[in-house]
Amino acid sequence: MLDIQNYTSFVTAILVFQAVPGAGTIAILDATARQGRAAGMAAVLGTLLGDLVFMVGAALGLAALMQARPVVFQVLQWFGVAYLVWLGVQLLRSPASGGPAQPAPAQPAAAYFRKAVLVSLTNPKVLLFFVAFFPLFLKPGASAATLPVMMLHVTVLSLAYQAALVLVGNLVAVRLAGFAGARRAATRLAGLALIGLGAKLAGGVR
Repeated sequence: MLDIQNYTSFVTAILVFQAVPGAGTIAILDATARQGRAAGMAAVLGTLLGDLVFMVGAALGLAALMQARPVVFQVLQWFGVAYLVWLGVQLLRSPASGGPAQPAPAQPAAAYFRKAVLVSLTNPKVLLFFVAFFPLFLKPGASAATLPVMMLHVTVLSLAYQAALVLVGNLVAVRLAGFAGARRAATRLAGLALIGLGAKLAGGVR
């Protein structure tokens, strides 16, 4: 599709990263558990806005780099492979944690939106992720339209996954809160998936 290489792996990687619990996921589940679906969707929009800011910054920098420093761009591709594998290893090594939110005073949905934006924008790992992630799937000499299309893919798939989290994820999270084995297995599977993706994409780096 356009100049996206390994398109299936690209979509798979987005979904795997969405499935790995992070600060944004916790903010969404927390808002939903405390105030219901409206607060949860507000947190979703806040997370997406924060991610969009980082994506735009990463895309602008990468677009300039692709034209001025092709060799550095190739180095970034290898960095992306290493980063995927490193994240996978961290997931394999990390203990599963998390649980249901504790009761708290009611807040308007806008408060959860602002909180989610802040959570996303204060996580520099998000920017690092996009700088490492996008080059892995760009064909050499990719057109200027490719990065915006990739950003659209990330946004749409993230919205779909996070909206599903709001609708059914909180129920699942509460039910599984007491089953550390289930959380641990999900974390380990995500780690293996990231390592496998990194290994597969390493063959396509030129």
